[in-house]
Amino acid sequence: MTVSSVFGSAGESDGIRSVLVVGTGLIGTSVALALRRREVRVLLADRDASAVRLARELGAGEEWEPGQTVDLAVIAVPPQVVGHQLLELQKEGAARFYTDVASVKALPIAQAAELGCDLSVYVPGHPLAGREKSGPGAARADLFLGRPWALCPEPQASPEARRIAMELVALCGGNAVEVDAVAHDRAVAVVSHAPHVAASAVAARLADASDTALGLAGQGVRDVTRIAGGDPALWLGILSGNARPVADVLEAVARDLADAARSLRKMDAGEEAAASALSGLLARGVHGQGRIPGKHGGPAPAYVVVQVVVGDRPGELARLFQVADEVGVNIEDVRLEHAPGLPVGAADLYVQPESAEPLSAALRERGWHVP
Repeated sequence: MTVSSVFGSAGESDGIRSVLVVGTGLIGTSVALALRRREVRVLLADRDASAVRLARELGAGEEWEPGQTVDLAVIAVPPQVVGHQLLELQKEGAARFYTDVASVKALPIAQAAELGCDLSVYVPGHPLAGREKSGPGAARADLFLGRPWALCPEPQASPEARRIAMELVALCGGNAVEVDAVAHDRAVAVVSHAPHVAASAVAARLADASDTALGLAGQGVRDVTRIAGGDPALWLGILSGNARPVADVLEAVARDLADAARSLRKMDAGEEAAASALSGLLARGVHGQGRIPGKHGGPAPAYVVVQVVVGDRPGELARLFQVADEVGVNIEDVRLEHAPGLPVGAADLYVQPESAEPLSAALRERGWHVP
């Protein structure tokens, strides 16, 4: 696997002057908005006329008319239909080059080859970015900034097709990662697809939970279940396109959970030795979580959390960030937790260790409650 950061200036983007985006959902419309920021002409197509209309109203581009030819076509449709859409577009002569943004890669490539598509002008892609919301209304021009964007060219792909795909990633602000399609699908099964199913399984327990349990819900359950809010139909398509790798990961997770359950039952029966197995799982979890790269890549830094009580009213966060700016402290991350039934909450500010005390002191001096 090779990783290439390919941010470029407008002067370096002469290869892509016009793009056709087929599929105006969250990802497709976000690609279109990012390209419009770079003054690329964008044409839009979708079987859903209302989705195209909304994307147009958001400034994502203009509607495509068959017969118009562009430099690059971006296929933003479910994995199972990428190959058929590619064939249709190539028969139309819609573009010089083609890519897609489906979250699985081996299936679309195999289908495209079987259908007889021209793979020399096609570079499969997958931006590792998204939101719990879907549709063009959820699209953002900055969705891909600093995010990995997998490119999985087949050996037949021409150097020019590869260059154009890399240029697309640069224009959208992403980081291109060239990776084999099968390796890609195994990787996203671990870091994206299986976690979504696991989060859904936890969230499903809440469907029949008592009002008492839900009233006690804290930030932990919100963090674990956040991604479970995705569109089930969309995710069913993704998971079915990567079924075996996801199943492998889920079976491994299930074994860990079954072992944990057995250990807990033994502990309940008074077998203190059973705690060691559960402790091992928790320790492996800490190690695995620590391996997730930080926001700038590489090992995740160890931040310190400064917790501040904030009122649930307009302008509170702006005032909070203003204090940090005044004392020259960079807030690396922020998380909010609301107090149920009360007009207050807690803001967890993640900062470098050396910045924690100066920020805490400055906040207290200005009347903020810092526990």
